[in-house]
This record gives sequence, structure tokens and C-alpha cells, in this order.
Amino acid sequence: MIRKKLTPRQKMINLMYVVLMAMLALNVSSDVLEGFSLVDEGLNRSKENSSMQNEAIYKELEAAMKRNPEKTRQWYEKAQLVRKMSDSLYMFAEDLKWEIVRDVDGDDADLENIEGRDNLEAATHVMLAPGVGKGDDLKRAIESYRDGITQMINDKQQKEIIQSNLTTEVPKKAKMMGKNWQEYMFENTPVAAAVTLLTKLQTDVRYAEGEMLHQLVANIDVKDVRVNQINAYVIPNSQTVVRGGKFSAQIIMAAVDSTQRPEIYVGNTLLKSANGRYETICNSTGDFTLNGYLVMRNGNGETIRREFSQPYTVVEPSATVSATMMNMLYAGYENPISVSVPGVPSNKISLSMSNGTLTKKDGGNYVAVPSKVGEDVTFTVTALNEGRQQEMGKFVFHVRKLPDPTGYLEYTDSKGNTSRFKGGRISKQAIIAAGGIAAAIDDGLLDISFRVLGFETMFVDNMGNVVPEVSNTASFTPNQLARIRSLSRGKLFNISRIRVVGPDGIERTLTSPVEVIIN
Repeated sequence: MIRKKLTPRQKMINLMYVVLMAMLALNVSSDVLEGFSLVDEGLNRSKENSSMQNEAIYKELEAAMKRNPEKTRQWYEKAQLVRKMSDSLYMFAEDLKWEIVRDVDGDDADLENIEGRDNLEAATHVMLAPGVGKGDDLKRAIESYRDGITQMINDKQQKEIIQSNLTTEVPKKAKMMGKNWQEYMFENTPVAAAVTLLTKLQTDVRYAEGEMLHQLVANIDVKDVRVNQINAYVIPNSQTVVRGGKFSAQIIMAAVDSTQRPEIYVGNTLLKSANGRYETICNSTGDFTLNGYLVMRNGNGETIRREFSQPYTVVEPSATVSATMMNMLYAGYENPISVSVPGVPSNKISLSMSNGTLTKKDGGNYVAVPSKVGEDVTFTVTALNEGRQQEMGKFVFHVRKLPDPTGYLEYTDSKGNTSRFKGGRISKQAIIAAGGIAAAIDDGLLDISFRVLGFETMFVDNMGNVVPEVSNTASFTPNQLARIRSLSRGKLFNISRIRVVGPDGIERTLTSPVEVIIN
């Protein structure tokens, strides 16, 4: 296969793209990455707890199958199908985590100690690479598992929870950007975040598996399956809580008489809640454990006491502010900005800035106009959390002046396309049709127009003398046009001292002339 040689301009654009990606990578702070690590640790603990509880139910079903196979067989066989489905998706997610981490850390990669956790390319490569990306396979596997499990779940509320946990719908904003689910989840996602997303999927799988197993057990006489196996369980809404947020959990005892409720003690304090719900405000970060016990009487009047223990993690608030087109903000220019907070809808997020003005567009998109060159901009993100405004983070961007634009002649080529002539050979007709000079930053990343205030042309007469002609507008003067018409093929002239003013209001004179050779 013959590879097409890149032009110097294309090489420059490619290099600028690499530099931009490096700058974006630098903008993923170590605090945010550490936050993902804490979340992943909490999810792994929840996943292991769910796996242990599910395994206990499988053992109870196996014991019931041995005692009464005729009564238990259909529920036991359904449980084995649920296990096979759940383990298949769980291991697929586990394999993807290892594949992503090995892509960045090599064969010696360690999921518990990821060296390249801020890498933005590994997840994109593994999940989205053309022809070999696993993102589409994962989406289909999630949908197949979700549909299979929810078809067997009878409880409407639990069915809705599982459907929500395993949704593959793309948010409206991502749809407007033309992204599918796998691109929305994994494109330019840091390795730490991608691994956390896959761990959350594994946790959701074990949760759905557990709900299905509880339903299967409910179809068998509780005395046959759970005699002497009464246990206390804590079901948290989430095991990871943002500082200032609310930890909420449902505390229940399995296989109890529905006509009576147990007494619940958190620590040694009786929980005064009709439905067993426990809530507390989390003001400190770290790992915590909810301990306590339940007390109830069985049919013989004997007192039964069961201990419970549930770990959970409180993390610092996290948010992301990014410049849509660049890492550096330009003074006096309308810089597109986007902001997001994991788990918080855009209509509950607020953004403010120093050193400039901020205008909200749609969703999490803003336009920032910094005032002073050299003075950093600080963005402050707040979110409505549990009915009150909470600061989610501050982000600092440097501010610089817009770079100088390039002068050019705008003309229509032989195919009817509008083109920008920046030097070289061109026909007199194209020059005259252009009518004057324009200027813009046009480097493959930005396209920002500047207003031309005036310019100077330098001609050489028949005696070898340099003859300057000055225009105080963007258009050629009659004298300039007359001299251009008098030039024969091969003759040249320069357009220099182009004076422009940009959207930042700064007037400047361009140092690079436009050299024109009559074709």
C-alpha cells in the first residue's frame, strides 16, 4: 500500500493536534483522578458485598433443590440461567478493564495501581477503534442482559430501577453532537474514569442479579429455603456520597413475617422510621461504616437478633470545566466553555468567572470573554445539592492576546469555490475581482476574522525604483488597481503594513507581507 505523503501544512496541523491533546490531558487534575479512584474503590466494595449475598442465595437454592427437587427445580434452573447471563456480562466488563489498562501500562498492568490513569487515548482505542472497538459489543451485551432480566422481574419498581441502571440511552446534548452511546461514554475518557464506569456496570449487574434471585426465592416457601438463615441487610441508595450530600439506606431483615416489622438499632439508638429508612448528612470525606442490629420475634415467640454492617465512602465534590475549542482563553474574544458535574443535570449547575463576563447558552455551554491579558480567569462551579447550593470546584485558565492574523485575497477559483490567496502566483483578474485585502486567524483550529483598516502596496517601476501606494481602507485604491493592471506576467508586488483590528478591539500592524506574482 502506497502511503500519501503529508504536506508540511498537514504535518503542522497534526503536530498542533498532538499538542492540544497533551494540554487537555494536563487539564485533568490529580484531584479529579483521585476522586475516580475513591469512587472505584467504593464500587468494588459494593460489588463484592453483592456477590457474597448472591452466592449465599445460590447455596440456599442448591440446598432447597436437594431437599425438594420437585418443588424447587424450575426456580433453581432459572437461577442458573440468571447466573450465566450475569457472569457473562460481568466478565466482559472485567476483560475490558484489563484491556484498557494494559493498552496504557503494558503487560505488567495492575488494576489496583494504574500508572496511566490520566491517559485519554486507551479507552478510546479499545472501545472505539474502527473495526475492532468493543464499545458496540458492550452496548449490545448490556441491552441483551437488561431486556432478559427485566422480562423475568415482576416488581414494576425494581424493573424500572434495573432499566435505569443499565440504560444505554444517549443524553440529548450528546445526540445533538452526533454521538452514540459508546462515544458518549468512552471517547477521550481518562483511563481512571473508564475503569470506574465499567466497575459501576459490574455493580449494577450484581444488583440486578440479586433482585432476580430474591424474586426466585420468594416463589418457594420461605421455610423450605431460609430456615435458620435469617439475616439483616442494608440497601444503600449509593455507597459513594459527595461531601455535603446525603447518605440514604434501606435496612431490612430477609425472610421475616410481613405482618410484623423488626426494631432497628443504629449503634445502640432505636431508629424511629416506619419504613426502615436511615439518612444522615455527610460533612467529612473518607470511609465510614453503618453498624447496628435488628430485633424481632419468631413464630415461637423467641427473640431473634441480627447484626448488620454497611461500608460507604464520602468523596469531595467534583466538576469539569473545559474550553470547547482550546485550553487557553483569549482576551476580548467569545471563548466557548462547557461545564459538567457527574450525576448532576445541567439545569442545576451554575458557573461564575473572574476577570471577564460570562453568558449562558444552552445546557452546560457558556461563552466567556476575559477582560485582561495576563490575568488568570477563575471559574467557580456550584450545584444545587439536596436543596442547597454547594461549591463543586474552582478552575483556573490563563489569558493571552489573540495571535496575529494572516492577510489574504479572497477570490473565486475556476470551480466556483471561494479561496484565500496568501501569496504566490495569481491572475490579475482574480486580484481585481478580490477588490482588496482581508485578514483572519486561519490555522486549522481557529477561524477568526479581523477588520482591515489599511495597507500598503510596493511596486517596482521600469527604472527599478520602489513605488509605494497606500490605502486607508480594506480596498485597493484606483492608483493601486491601475498599477496592478499595468503589470505583465511574472512581475511581482508586495502587500505590506496591513493594519487590522480584531474582536478583542486591539489594533495591530502585520509584519508578514503578502507577495503577489502575476500569473
